[in-house]
Amino acid sequence: MIVINFLGTVSGIPSKERNHPAIALEYHYYKKETLLFDCGECVQKQLMLAKISFMDIEKIFITHWHADHFAGLIPLLQTMNLEKRKKELKIFGPEASKFVNNIINLGYFGLRFPVKAIDVPFEGNKISKIDESKEYEIFSVPVLHTVPSVAYCFKEKDRWRIDKEKLEALKIKSGRWLKKLKECGKIEIKGKNIKIEDIGRLESGLKVVYTGDTKPCDNVVELAKNADVLIHDATFSEEDEDEQKYHSSVRDAAIIAKKAEVKKLILTHISRRYQSEDVKKLEEEAKKYFENSMVAKDMMKIVLKRTNSPRTLQPG
Repeated sequence: MIVINFLGTVSGIPSKERNHPAIALEYHYYKKETLLFDCGECVQKQLMLAKISFMDIEKIFITHWHADHFAGLIPLLQTMNLEKRKKELKIFGPEASKFVNNIINLGYFGLRFPVKAIDVPFEGNKISKIDESKEYEIFSVPVLHTVPSVAYCFKEKDRWRIDKEKLEALKIKSGRWLKKLKECGKIEIKGKNIKIEDIGRLESGLKVVYTGDTKPCDNVVELAKNADVLIHDATFSEEDEDEQKYHSSVRDAAIIAKKAEVKKLILTHISRRYQSEDVKKLEEEAKKYFENSMVAKDMMKIVLKRTNSPRTLQPG
């Protein structure tokens, strides 16, 4: 299961309703892992409101080094330090080693825990695998913004499920050998050579893509193909497209979602000019091009499970 927590959804300057960009992705399988995508101002307060521990964050993925996307790192690192964090924190981003070192050297930090900066490719059109665990992979691809910038993809690994009817047909009882079969792909048991595909079905893993700030971009289409959720920059409405300045409009994001054949589109990075009463209009614009679209709100949650459609939990 994946829970996507929208901690901040505004563009550039915060408003009363919206904080700077930050998304906490909680992945639940054998254990819970918390990943943070962008880290805008006030992220600590938003994490507390979302009931997510600072100390649970293992990896942070910065899309680009504009202050509204990373300024929350400075106090967040201080808090982790004050709370006596010991385990390593990984921070990914274009030119991460340069900027993370500058942040750590800003003021009298004296960190008591290791911080590892990992540079992410930001030129060309290659999709790069930048991180991997036993259960998921993280990919990135360069996007079109005014500074080096990337989009990220969280992809849960495909998983074999045992078909009970096929297992019963073999007249062999289930047991520990099934775990070995999943790991090795084939096994010999009671004189029979069994392949995983003989009694199993491959179940696709969940996929979430977050663009950060970008103009409409073919790289995003490739990264987001068949994603369960695409979280896309939608700074302006269709009628304000002339003011984009290396951002996307609501229409742009919806067309990208349609091309990529995603299941659900979440619009974020909304300009402060659009007040709460404008949200319905923005959603209606998007739905003209991609029906399953919605505008994110601060503290909104999206719950993803392999067997169900995405479920939205609205704040309040």
